[in-house]
Amino acid sequence: MKKILVVVDYQNDFVNGALGFEGAELLDEAICRKIEEYRGSEVVHTLDTHTESYPETQEGRLLSTAHCIKGTDGHKNYGKTAEKLKGTRAFEKPCFGSWELGEYLRAGGYDRVELCGLVSYICVLSNAVIAKTALPEAEIIIDTRCTAGFDMELHKAALAVMEGLQIKVLR
Repeated sequence: MKKILVVVDYQNDFVNGALGFEGAELLDEAICRKIEEYRGSEVVHTLDTHTESYPETQEGRLLSTAHCIKGTDGHKNYGKTAEKLKGTRAFEKPCFGSWELGEYLRAGGYDRVELCGLVSYICVLSNAVIAKTALPEAEIIIDTRCTAGFDMELHKAALAVMEGLQIKVLR
């Protein structure tokens, strides 16, 4: 079975920076354990990536909090996870989902894609849908111990939507 782990946007600005929230830091150990589970398989990660012109983008007009500006500490991966991700392929993305990641997954012909990271109902959801679209016959998995969001109602709703899209949600 060809499998891959995608760590989505586990960056400083989403943990303890501009858009950080209480509890996000607690995912660090769980994500590190998940990376260890994938030893011998492939691990990649995404980086929410903006520039100083963020306020001029559609996202910047709708979410006025500048975050994950390339070259800042907020753009870097968080905690022990950052160490575990050194040397893995990064997909920088200017919006919620990464089309480049989807093309990479499709070309790789994976049987199983697991996603973890932040934020469950924005970037994790977006990239899970892209993975499902790229690989409709692959098992797409979200482990609830390795994802979160600052709005618990949206978090629960996103998990339900993913289940409805035949994405396996581990509880």
